[in-house]
Amino acid sequence: METQKIWNNFSDELYFFILKKVKDKNAANDIFQNTFLKIHKNLSKLKKEEKIKAWIFQIARNEIVNHFNKGSVYLEQLNTNKETPLQNYQDICCFDKFINDLPKIYREVIELVYINGHKQRDVAGILGISLENVKARIRRAKDILKKNFNECCKYEFDKNGNLTGEPNCSICKT
Repeated sequence: METQKIWNNFSDELYFFILKKVKDKNAANDIFQNTFLKIHKNLSKLKKEEKIKAWIFQIARNEIVNHFNKGSVYLEQLNTNKETPLQNYQDICCFDKFINDLPKIYREVIELVYINGHKQRDVAGILGISLENVKARIRRAKDILKKNFNECCKYEFDKNGNLTGEPNCSICKT
């Protein structure tokens, strides 16, 4: 099967699958382009042509995972404003306090990945720990931060995972 034929048969369905997963048109376009580039480059490796749909959607899923692992979801939004990641959060009540109150092992990975913009793989090398350990620490830190924001500031998370609520609460500004 040729790349053009795959494009004609699956491009719309594949694009909307990616867009549904990442919820960002710019990211979806990048992932979509990378997916078709990999399809084109690896088409000769496809063993069973009847499994083409499963194969291309697996490539797309892998590209989506790569996208999220890079932390690029956060960095793209921040970089469009020409601000440093930290400046983007200055309006959020108690942000600095909650980051500083995290246990050191969690604070380090959050600062390196989301504030300094390093890739998770690079952070693993910097800290001398496994990539899986970096991901686990980020997950735990996010859980702590979500709990603190919700309890103290009455923030909530919308369907896209963004903080919503009062930006200047006075409950926990100590």
